[in-house]
Amino acid sequence: MTASPFAALVDWGTSNFRIWLVDSQGAVIGERQSAEGMGSLDKAAYPGVLESHLSALDAPKDLPVVIAGMAGARTGWREAPYAETPAPLVGLFQHAVQPEGVSRPVYILPGVCQREGNAYDVMRGEETQLAGALEQGLDNALFCLPGTHSKWALVEQGQVRRFSTVMTGELFNLISRQSILRLSVPEDGDAEADPDIFDAAVAQALVPGFALTSVLFSIRAEGLLSPGARVNPAARLSGLLIGSEIAAIRDDLSRHGKAYLVGTGKLTRLYARAIAQAGGEAILLDGGLLVRRGLLAAALSLFDHEFKD
Repeated sequence: MTASPFAALVDWGTSNFRIWLVDSQGAVIGERQSAEGMGSLDKAAYPGVLESHLSALDAPKDLPVVIAGMAGARTGWREAPYAETPAPLVGLFQHAVQPEGVSRPVYILPGVCQREGNAYDVMRGEETQLAGALEQGLDNALFCLPGTHSKWALVEQGQVRRFSTVMTGELFNLISRQSILRLSVPEDGDAEADPDIFDAAVAQALVPGFALTSVLFSIRAEGLLSPGARVNPAARLSGLLIGSEIAAIRDDLSRHGKAYLVGTGKLTRLYARAIAQAGGEAILLDGGLLVRRGLLAAALSLFDHEFKD
């Protein structure tokens, strides 16, 4: 016998949409995903997209929904104002907003922002993954969430104490596709194919006093001056960029001894190698599972009265 759904949980990003129907224990009853992210929608389209997926999953007409991610951005469905650091992860649901144009209870969770010390920064979606990690007992930890814009977050006593966004992935794309290095870095370059080259570049970036801009052109020069030598410009560029990112967070990494990596796949494995070179331990966490746990925790808090009655 199939369990009755307790809520729909939605991770609504810039380029992707994912929804799960779950029971009150978090067991997945049904799920769907699509490319209907914020970047391809106007405000009027959100209710229809949501309802089409709920209908495809045979969700009850009154099933409540909790949403995390870019649907709550200023250019999304309805802005959910940021919670400011230090931000208690367990209380994010208290700042949720309800959009108009829907006949069922829908709550959009806030992101988190940082102003202290002029270290301005924002996140949307990642905070819900961190809330999911909190559900696993990780209330004092250093987290890394690799991506086009990587996030490093320090969680202390269940609060996002501070965080930083690093544009490593975007820099790799810009440098390899729009700079002189586009003549050296192939579009299908694979940094994992030559781990020794990647590791050497990371080690170079971790040396005190390293200056990234002073060595980037050497990737081009190496290819011109070393015909026949084993080179992998993608691996070297990746190592220099990721190594520079980790060098900037090295004090926190040394203090904690480990970093929890949220994600899967090639990029996450590269970060794990670089963290190990910096003397830290990388512990991998499933980002999809974490966001679902974070959303469920918010849903249980928001709808607690419904199943107590």
